[in-house]
Amino acid sequence: MMLFSGLKFLFCFFPAFLAAYYCTPKKYRNLTLLLGSLLFYLLTEPVFAALLLFMVFLNYGIARQISRLPRERRARRFWLFLGVLVNAGLLAAFKALVSLSDSLWLPLGLSFYLFKMLSFLADIYRGEISQMPSFLNSATYFTMFPQITSGPVMRYREGAFSPSGRACSPEMAEEGTRLFVLGLALKILLADRLLLLWQDIHTIGYESISTPLSWLGAGAYSMRLYFDFWGYSLMSSGICVMLGLPFIRNFQHPYASRSIREFWRRWHMTLGSFFRDYVYIPLGGSRKGTWRTMGNLFFVWILTGFWHGEGIHFILWGLGIFCFLLLEKFLIRNRLESHPFLARFYVLLVISVTWVIFAIPDREELFLYLGRMFPFMGGNGGISVNPRDFVKFLRLYGHYLALGVLACIPAVSAFYERHKKHPLTTAALAVIFWLCVYCVIHMGSNPFAYLKF
Repeated sequence: MMLFSGLKFLFCFFPAFLAAYYCTPKKYRNLTLLLGSLLFYLLTEPVFAALLLFMVFLNYGIARQISRLPRERRARRFWLFLGVLVNAGLLAAFKALVSLSDSLWLPLGLSFYLFKMLSFLADIYRGEISQMPSFLNSATYFTMFPQITSGPVMRYREGAFSPSGRACSPEMAEEGTRLFVLGLALKILLADRLLLLWQDIHTIGYESISTPLSWLGAGAYSMRLYFDFWGYSLMSSGICVMLGLPFIRNFQHPYASRSIREFWRRWHMTLGSFFRDYVYIPLGGSRKGTWRTMGNLFFVWILTGFWHGEGIHFILWGLGIFCFLLLEKFLIRNRLESHPFLARFYVLLVISVTWVIFAIPDREELFLYLGRMFPFMGGNGGISVNPRDFVKFLRLYGHYLALGVLACIPAVSAFYERHKKHPLTTAALAVIFWLCVYCVIHMGSNPFAYLKF
């Protein structure tokens, strides 16, 4: 599989593609990007490459039909409905197939390229894309390899998909490289290392861990998931910047949030805005009264749970977030706003628990782990084989946890932004890149957490 953090991508595919892209005359660069993206997908997911091509042609054809019809014609609504039905139906069918077999039957990046296609159709229908793009520009947008496996879910109007409006420069190449190396470091040096702590706890068995270790594991998993996906997003956006496309922000320090609502505005921002603009608002958003608002939120979070997987724990995860959003909206918003320190503590507590629900598919194991986290709630959660087991794991992983906490602090990112062009920063990034390569060679790299969605 062609992973951004893999040696084949780092030293074979991407350097060769980038050289070809920069050597291509400006007006033909979309063709180079399209062919490179199709090759990338073919090398990574050869079984379902034909499906990707079919959906590209189908969605472009539906978009053309919508664009040709007057805005008042009902036929436009029919073609949009058909597009939504086909794309959403295909995604639901594959999700159902996976629930009956295994994830091998889920095409790589299916959710992300279908979401792009759905947003494209909706924006053509609404007139937010004023002129129907060419097939080449549209196909490039649908398939571009920096985003096809795990997003971000860029809108067509956010990118300069006409080659005449896209300019590459040494400054953009330099900035894109910095973003890519930062993302690689978050993935290899933090996310993959923190995953080892979570795996060690699973190997020990949840019935044998202490309450402090259960919280340590929840914190490690929370940071692992964040750095894995944030790292991927930075690598993806870094590649886009190198190609002359805009930087798409997908995370904005979510663990510094002061409410669950704010957290989900800062986490996986492009997916959140997709559900907001194409599901929540069309359903009526918060404009139809309290009960309708609650129903719309419920539907969005149940849908989000189903999107993440077929297990009941994903539904429980979505329901849990929905409940806290209602709690904040109707009961505790003012208290959170007046006590920022307690609000941040509350967010870290709640999000850690919801990530545990997200992570553990087996119900018995899930309730056992939650019993370890909250022994006062009954059961045998307070009994442990070694009540000081967390000390051993702090010694083994404490430096990774400390680095993770630092990377979550907005002031640290602000300091980097102020000094990113300093020669010492550039030298440090070069050292970090080769350290990542060393780790990949000797310890390997895990697939990205959102690889099969």
